[in-house]
Amino acid sequence: MDVIGFCGLPGAGKSTAIESIKDLGEVVTMGDVIRKEAKKRNLAPTDKILGKIGKELREEFGSDIIAKKCVLYIENLKSDVIFVDGVRSVEECKVFRKRWEFPLILIRMDDSKRYKNLSQRGRKDDPESLEDLRVRDQREIEYGLSELVKIVDYTILNDSTIEELKKNTREFVLKLIE
Repeated sequence: MDVIGFCGLPGAGKSTAIESIKDLGEVVTMGDVIRKEAKKRNLAPTDKILGKIGKELREEFGSDIIAKKCVLYIENLKSDVIFVDGVRSVEECKVFRKRWEFPLILIRMDDSKRYKNLSQRGRKDDPESLEDLRVRDQREIEYGLSELVKIVDYTILNDSTIEELKKNTREFVLKLIE
């Protein structure tokens, strides 16, 4: 089984990149673990609430709890290729690398473009202002994203069109899994 991770700041294009390869395997989104927890608690999945739940889970069960829950889920999948969307820390990456080779791909994008992307996608947890985005970025950095980017295996720069990001991602991943 090939398990490949994707990381990057919110709105950088991780989910868009993965859209171009989802026919090649199964997608596991780490944020879904937190969204499911919000649903279980009957809470609206706003950015503030999801951030609070993520922090609570990590404080109570350890910084790698989301990754551990994802590993349990992945182990029950039948697909030969799994894409993990939203790795946020070195600790999370280590959880996956204990089990699989786990190449990690960083999707990078300019901040103003990220804000534009996020404000157009229509999710309840999208930032309402550039300041909201900075607050969210800070939370991601506190989770460990700034340290994680130091150990990524590959970087895909998202500085052109959506079509170009999808094309570059697909070509790159096809080489990885062949």
